[in-house]
Amino acid sequence: MANFFPSWTNWLPLKLLVIVFVLGGVVTAGIWYYFTPKYTNVGYMPTQPVPFSHAVHVEQLGMDCRYCHSYVEVAGHSNVPSTQTCMACHSQIKSASPKLAAVRESWATGEPVQWVRIHKAPDYTYFNHAVHVNRGISCYSCHGQINAMPVVYQAEPLSMSWCLDCHRAPENFLRPPAEVFNLNWRPASSADQLAMGAEYKKEWNINPPVTCGGCHR
Repeated sequence: MANFFPSWTNWLPLKLLVIVFVLGGVVTAGIWYYFTPKYTNVGYMPTQPVPFSHAVHVEQLGMDCRYCHSYVEVAGHSNVPSTQTCMACHSQIKSASPKLAAVRESWATGEPVQWVRIHKAPDYTYFNHAVHVNRGISCYSCHGQINAMPVVYQAEPLSMSWCLDCHRAPENFLRPPAEVFNLNWRPASSADQLAMGAEYKKEWNINPPVTCGGCHR
């Protein structure tokens, strides 16, 4: 009896299986790579109830980060400024500005301004702000040039691999304590950064955890 199908069709099921596996691998790799925080969170810039400009307050007016984020040196979480902090200035300055309507309403009702959170570590991750800023890690390292942002956005991925880059080589990021809140400070060169960072790492006995238990407690 003659064959209905040519001989090359004997390999057709195997070829189809290989194609399915290859395409599945490509799709999986693409999702794995492009759905990471680097691509899904970086650049996140939500609309806030009050159009607050760090560029105006920090760069133009010279306000220190700690005036608004007053607990960053002593608390695990960096606090969002309270309405009272805003009204300390804005009860006199631009007190009738329509941009500050939400702040005035909050002041009158006692209800907090509903700020939209931008930078957030996952619930299963432990992160302590005070530990980092008190040991030479600047706001700039995690939040980028936030002092010059008219609208705040997420500048870094804040992913596990991104955190480990610093934990494995903290000398690349450590800076003088007096410059932690000076977001415009830069070392003279990369060699100076490494030398200075290595000195601080030894002096402060910095040995960040790189095992799972260090952050996933």
